[in-house]
Amino acid sequence: MKKFSKHWKGSKSPRKQRKYARNLPLHLRKKLLSCSLSKDLRKKHGKRNMTARKGDTVRIFVGQFKNITGKINRVDRKKVRIYVAGAEVVKRDGTKRFYPIHPSNAQITELYLDDKKRIETSKK
Repeated sequence: MKKFSKHWKGSKSPRKQRKYARNLPLHLRKKLLSCSLSKDLRKKHGKRNMTARKGDTVRIFVGQFKNITGKINRVDRKKVRIYVAGAEVVKRDGTKRFYPIHPSNAQITELYLDDKKRIETSKK
C-alpha cells in the first residue's frame, strides 16, 4: 500500500485526513506543529500562528498543566508534540519527565528570534 502521495489534493473525509496526517514525511510535519500567537505578537508580526520551535516561550491552555508558562525544550515532529519546561510528571522511581503537549493546546507568548531566517519569515 502506498503510504504518501505528493499529489494529494485534499478530502473532506476525516478518515483520509487522518491517513494523510499520519503518513506525512517529517519535512512536511512541520506544518502540523503550529501554535497560535498571543495578541501582542499578532499585532507585531501580522500573523495568527507560527511553527513552534525550541526556545519559544509558551503558555498552555488545555489539560492538567493549564496556565503554565515555560520554554519549549524539545519538539517531536514524529509524534507532533512539544515538551515545555514546567510541564513535568514525576514517575514512580522519582525521576521527572517532560509531558508531551499538542501544539494546538498552547499559545506562543515570546518568540525565539536568534535565527535570521525566522525573523524574515515572521516579517512576511
